[in-house]
Amino acid sequence: MKIMKVGLYNQKAEKIGEVNLPDRIFNIEINPDLVNQAVLTQMANVRQPLAHTKGRGEVRGGGKKPWRQKGTGRARHGSIRSPIWKGGGVTHGPLKEKIYSKKMNKKAKQKALFMALSSKVKDNQLMVLDLISLNETKTKRMKEILEKISVNFNDYKKTRKKHDSILLVQPDSDKNLIKATKNLDFAKIVRADSLNTTDVLEKKYLVLLKEAIPVIEKTYLKYG
Repeated sequence: MKIMKVGLYNQKAEKIGEVNLPDRIFNIEINPDLVNQAVLTQMANVRQPLAHTKGRGEVRGGGKKPWRQKGTGRARHGSIRSPIWKGGGVTHGPLKEKIYSKKMNKKAKQKALFMALSSKVKDNQLMVLDLISLNETKTKRMKEILEKISVNFNDYKKTRKKHDSILLVQPDSDKNLIKATKNLDFAKIVRADSLNTTDVLEKKYLVLLKEAIPVIEKTYLKYG
């Protein structure tokens, strides 16, 4: 497997060495159509069918025939639940049973993720940190660290807007890091074995903890 080298930094934004990134994950040719398909598939699979109209079997009332069948001079009706009555059921309306989910094979999904990761390397929007050590689990402290390391990113602006957001990838669930990052609107933290294309592309900058790299290899290269 080919290996590419990138800088390794500490949480003070000081370069302390280099780290190897596998080419099969971080240096592949990007196919925008495949990446787009992966994002649309993921969005479709979390979409909930909310629009729903009640049919005549779901609306209230109608237990009694509104008037007798003959002799009134009016048209015959069996129930006020009929769609032609005000307050009756709706005909051909949207139903919550609609399925929006899409399918995408695992290898294609994996390749789209690798393309998203490779795009961060090509755009100088990826940084590898040795570790993040918090002497206190404070949002303020985490914010200081992320702003300090962000000076190494291309065209980073300290605006805390969505286009300057950061995705922090940790090797496992560090509760202190999760708690310290939770209230930062410009940052999100995920485990290395829970990466997906949408999360990587949604955030402009990607920060990898060094120990997350072998976890990514072990998790996603198993599909060949």
